[in-house]
Amino acid sequence: MTEATPVQRLSQFAVSCRDDGLPDDVAADVGGRILDVLGNCLAGRAESNSPAEPDQAVLRTVANWGGAPEAGVIASHERLPAPNAALVNGTLAHALDFDDTHLPSVLHPSASIVPAALAVGEAQGAQAADIAAAVAAGVEICNRLGMASYIPEIRNSVFFEKGFHATSICGTIGAAASAALLYGLDSDGVASAMGIAVSMGSGVIEANRTGGTVKRIHCGWAAHAGVTAAALAREGVTGPPTVLEGRFGFFAAFLDGKYDAAALLDGLRQRWELTRTVYKPYPSNHFTHPAIDCALALREAGLDPADIERIDLGVAAPTLRTIGEPREDKIRPQSPYHGKFSGPFTVATALLGGGGLGVYLDDFTDSAFTQDKLDLAAKVYTFADDRATEIFPNAFAAVLRVTTKGGTVLEHRVDSSRGGPEHPLSREDLLTKFRLNASRALADEQVSDLVEAVTRLADGIGAASGVLALTRTHPGAAPDAATAESPANNSSRASTSS
Repeated sequence: MTEATPVQRLSQFAVSCRDDGLPDDVAADVGGRILDVLGNCLAGRAESNSPAEPDQAVLRTVANWGGAPEAGVIASHERLPAPNAALVNGTLAHALDFDDTHLPSVLHPSASIVPAALAVGEAQGAQAADIAAAVAAGVEICNRLGMASYIPEIRNSVFFEKGFHATSICGTIGAAASAALLYGLDSDGVASAMGIAVSMGSGVIEANRTGGTVKRIHCGWAAHAGVTAAALAREGVTGPPTVLEGRFGFFAAFLDGKYDAAALLDGLRQRWELTRTVYKPYPSNHFTHPAIDCALALREAGLDPADIERIDLGVAAPTLRTIGEPREDKIRPQSPYHGKFSGPFTVATALLGGGGLGVYLDDFTDSAFTQDKLDLAAKVYTFADDRATEIFPNAFAAVLRVTTKGGTVLEHRVDSSRGGPEHPLSREDLLTKFRLNASRALADEQVSDLVEAVTRLADGIGAASGVLALTRTHPGAAPDAATAESPANNSSRASTSS
């Protein structure tokens, strides 16, 4: 008998999640993933106050495409074909940079996988157990593809070394597996769906450095492409059995042939990377979080921002190009969203503002984009800290040294940011985050109903359609595609990053 190829082994694992069930702790973890994504989507919808925002642009675009109304858009009465609903909802899930992170791959898996699973689940009338299995399998496959790209010698993912956005690339394949399970495909069909998806995954991360809104669409496109790949497999399109390890396969094309086969395949169903995926307490790039922790600690200890002469921020060397370079862009971001990828701006934000769990969405609005914050950001100088570099990317660490106008030097260091592997968010923290996010779009009673519905879904009760319906019943949703104006017809729209 011919030995199964890597994509075939992953597809067999995925089918086992559906047909043999999930361990209790994994099923429970899935509930948290769904809840976090829904909260991020609801907040993203509520924060979308301009026709130029990516989610509104995407919604107008797919509305023009037409098609059968199979699945709903979160916080909207719009119903779209499943791939298009996944595109809109995945865009919302990643829009605020508040989605979960797997380490050390530095992937944001749930923002692609959950929207894909909910869209296909609603279209297929899937029940709770199948949705949970699809999410678990998709996230696990996504994470393991990311782990395979992590090279200990360089302490980084080859994806990021080359400028690829691993989240959107690996997320496409995970979303394809998730959708294929819900379409009822067997292991060969799931393998083909993933094989097709390899030709569809894409994303580069230059927008993290210098601005632009396209990065906010990456998870939506991964969800859309994954659902499309699974739909094509259902209709008979096939993928190559050596799509991952082959001469012209995934690892050769994206990673120059450098990958860790053991990280990809060892211990499937025994060791779950899903449960090692951490939640974000702050709505900014995860590399900024240890610096935020340091700034909040110094602020709590009584540091007066008006007394600051200079701030030196030490972070892991591989993160500098994302949150510290080019310096002129990071000390004066083009927009509040671009500020989420700036070490200097987020440190200034934590020292001057701070809501929610310490720093929150209100700290990244046009009104919070103030001169005093920019002036303080200009006092921040970033550098590569040896200790943080040694720890990265198993945890995100930083040191903050503040020199006061009187010459005193204050220092705070964290070796694992809040929400990270050493300091995970509690269930109560996660619920607080969800309620803060969801309440920006829903009434309190609806928020409670949604918590209950997702909890029941994780317990094997209910369906995707019931959960999504609870996000669409409020009166104050952002405009549907039929009524939203395009930027060309709205001269008063807010400016966005370019």
